[in-house]
Amino acid sequence: MQKDWIVTQENMHMIAQEIVDQLPKIITLSGPLGAGKTTLVQNILTILGVTEPVQSPTYAYVTTYITAMGLKIFHFDLYRLRNVQDFMDAGFEEYLYQANSLCLIEWPDSIESLLTHDVCKITLQYEGTEKRHIEVTFI
Repeated sequence: MQKDWIVTQENMHMIAQEIVDQLPKIITLSGPLGAGKTTLVQNILTILGVTEPVQSPTYAYVTTYITAMGLKIFHFDLYRLRNVQDFMDAGFEEYLYQANSLCLIEWPDSIESLLTHDVCKITLQYEGTEKRHIEVTFI
């Protein structure tokens, strides 16, 4: 299933709600710098009940959140990762598909081969200066 939207960053919460309603095990976010990947992650985490500040874990690679309901959320930023072997060498593959967990992965290109099912792929692109074209595909 695929859906497309053109929205302002202020309206990303509507898309976040649709994604949370489906709640896959893995959500990937692709697009150029500044397109709104982290903003969409912040909206998703707010809907899931995360109250602490959310920033992209660019240097740490992953940040973990736990909701009041006990859902473990792993927020990855793989911008600096070179390949799937680096991901595996870091032990990150054990985070994927854990029980009672969700992985949000910014810049997922290097590990696409590991994402085999129950994935929501999101691509964000600039649509002028104020709006974003967002394509969401569930596989």
